[in-house]
Amino acid sequence: MSKKIAVLMTDMYEDSEYTEPAKALKEAGHELTVIEKEKGKTVKGKQGESTETVDVSIDETKPEEFDALFLPGGFSPDILRADDRFVSFTKEMMEAKKPVMAICHGPQLLITAETLKGRDVTGYKSIAVDLKNAGATFHDKEVVVCGNQLVTSRTPDDLPAFIRESLNVLS
Repeated sequence: MSKKIAVLMTDMYEDSEYTEPAKALKEAGHELTVIEKEKGKTVKGKQGESTETVDVSIDETKPEEFDALFLPGGFSPDILRADDRFVSFTKEMMEAKKPVMAICHGPQLLITAETLKGRDVTGYKSIAVDLKNAGATFHDKEVVVCGNQLVTSRTPDDLPAFIRESLNVLS
């Protein structure tokens, strides 16, 4: 069954951490909506390999409109977590127990939303201590699935496992 997936993303996202999962999710029939501060803006990946047009502004949408949340890594999550609107959106998706897929630095939004207490997660090595301090149990593995809801991975090298488990959680 097709799912509506919210993608919280701004400039400096990790190109492959968006493009590869997005391609696989779309091929599986899911609909992705890129959400940022400004609708119609072009956001650029930090490697300069990809650009995406923002589908909708954070002020024009609500978590209830989506079935799942996708948080690509790079510097994008750190930029977005300074804005309470993106943190609230993330928190509502987690509290509603909707599927949430976060790779690399993506879990930074989950940390700021204070939604990781008692969760099993992974993420980029540099945020492992932050994840632990947020109350999560950190696992240094290519993919961790917690409660058939939360899918996390470490780096672009983990993309095949991240995509596989993300598709499983959505099915």
